[in-house]
Amino acid sequence: MNISLILACIWILVANVLALIPSRDNHWTRAYVLIAIGIPLLGYVTYENGPWWGLAMLVAGMSILRWPVIYLLRWMRRG
Repeated sequence: MNISLILACIWILVANVLALIPSRDNHWTRAYVLIAIGIPLLGYVTYENGPWWGLAMLVAGMSILRWPVIYLLRWMRRG
């Protein structure tokens, strides 16, 4: 197994644990940190394993961080 897939699995586990911990700001600061780590990790997974694994990682990240994606889509429709 490649190191990038191991890192992606760790990212997913950390994201789920962070979602379980209560937050005063509805987890937005944690989401920003996960996005900042997840984007380079997505590129790394795609580089090492190809576009299909990269797409799978993108879908996994979007399912975990669905509210930032929803707000981005709303912002794009409004603009």
